[in-house]
Amino acid sequence: MSVPTRTAPTREARLARMAVALVFLTNGALYANVVPRFPQLKAELGLTNAALGSAIAAMPLGALIAGLFAATIIRRFRSARVASLGIVLLAVLVLLVAFAPNVWVLGAVFFAAGALDAIVDVAQNAHGLRVQRIYGRSILNSLHGLWSVGAVLGGLMGSAAAGLALSLPLHLTISAVIFSFVALFALKFMLPGPDGAVVTSEAPAKKGSYSAHAVRMLAVLGLLAACGALVEDAGSSWGALYLRNELLTSAAVAGLAFVALQVAMTIGRLTGDRVVDRFGQRTVVRAGGAIAALGMGLALAFPSVPATLIGFALAGLGTATLVPAAMHSADELPGLPEGAGLTVSSWLLRAGFLLSAPLVGAIADLSSLRIGLLTVVAAGLITVVSARVLVNRVGEH
Repeated sequence: MSVPTRTAPTREARLARMAVALVFLTNGALYANVVPRFPQLKAELGLTNAALGSAIAAMPLGALIAGLFAATIIRRFRSARVASLGIVLLAVLVLLVAFAPNVWVLGAVFFAAGALDAIVDVAQNAHGLRVQRIYGRSILNSLHGLWSVGAVLGGLMGSAAAGLALSLPLHLTISAVIFSFVALFALKFMLPGPDGAVVTSEAPAKKGSYSAHAVRMLAVLGLLAACGALVEDAGSSWGALYLRNELLTSAAVAGLAFVALQVAMTIGRLTGDRVVDRFGQRTVVRAGGAIAALGMGLALAFPSVPATLIGFALAGLGTATLVPAAMHSADELPGLPEGAGLTVSSWLLRAGFLLSAPLVGAIADLSSLRIGLLTVVAAGLITVVSARVLVNRVGEH
């Protein structure tokens, strides 16, 4: 096990990092522009809550179906092109939401957007990991942090457009044009050549077959990614309901659970690279899992509004580096075809997002949402135990 000597990144590497960061940001912003307009979509199409929810659920379904083809597409067209040009196509699909005449077309658009987003997600992470290998130190956490910044930016754009009573077609056209331009600009500065071009003596070529050990390791890494998805989904899907219905807060206060988790997670990702470089991502993820389990456990054991907000914040902070670490380790896993580890781990992450909400909901129906949210504690404890499979530092194998 060895760690490569660090040298100052070249100008090409710095520009490539800037470029892939812009792709992450645009990817986070595109769909987030639509979320604040859901009430308008629901009203204009005359949808029930169940119908709107079913249409939105087509997005992770499309992602699950298409995600496993990402590695093949990236090998054929290269990660830079798939990520950047994929953003342009995704912007067009998001724009089509504004012209959907009924729930069936809306669901079809969301399905296609989810499928494309899954491929773009793998491509942007693959290119980010390629740049990270050149840097010889962690940068992936900050890229995921910029995705979160993009999501906040997109949400603010959507809220502002709704407040200004902009028509949905005009709003999403503006968004599509802006972020397509950013993605095309970024493509000019991403790393040239095939993705396998950067190979050091310390990074042996991937084999073209699946070894049994690699499959077992990949299953554990997928479980870790799913744990990260469960924690993040708990804040977005259940935090407001828990505060509103079980702690009897106002609607304004209820929304702060999601804000607390997302803000803490964004801070954790933007600062996580330095912490990972100093202590190693295995140590950081394991400590983070303990923080998430302890914080959420105490919040549920002693329910109050301040404790709950702190609990969700600690859950977000604790799992901030979890998904990037799982993706990095899967991509470095020997005994797999090129790109297969990253593709499968990303697919299992999306499976976690799809299954987490029904899991928590089923437990809540059988007991209470307070008990259902113990899944966040369980995810933190599983992370503590399973983090031993992670590559500890960039350049280790």
